[in-house]
Amino acid sequence: MTEATNAILRELRAFGLAYPGAHGKAPWPGHDDLAVNDKTFAYLAADGEPFSISCKLKYTSEAALELPYATPTGYGLGKSGWVTFTPSEAEMPSIEQLKEWIDESYRAQAPKKLVKELDARSA
Repeated sequence: MTEATNAILRELRAFGLAYPGAHGKAPWPGHDDLAVNDKTFAYLAADGEPFSISCKLKYTSEAALELPYATPTGYGLGKSGWVTFTPSEAEMPSIEQLKEWIDESYRAQAPKKLVKELDARSA
């Protein structure tokens, strides 16, 4: 992994941790995940690991899965809309796109009360 992809992961982690109730979670080596109420909303590779991110895409999973670097997330999570992205540096989506996927995933996993708090912040 390059410093550029490490920097993207650090920015995404900081972005996700700014959500109401969000916290870090590292259930196994090589992951530095984002969670809300102990429910993971983004599986992120840890610094130094190959770039990967998995998000629960309730609305856009079908479109996301058309990307060449996207696959249904393993362990049966793909059946409920989880998508794993493992782009090469040349295929790396924009930081805005990555943040949109994290936002969609947070909204799918967070309690309604916290989603309302998020929406009130941006109003």
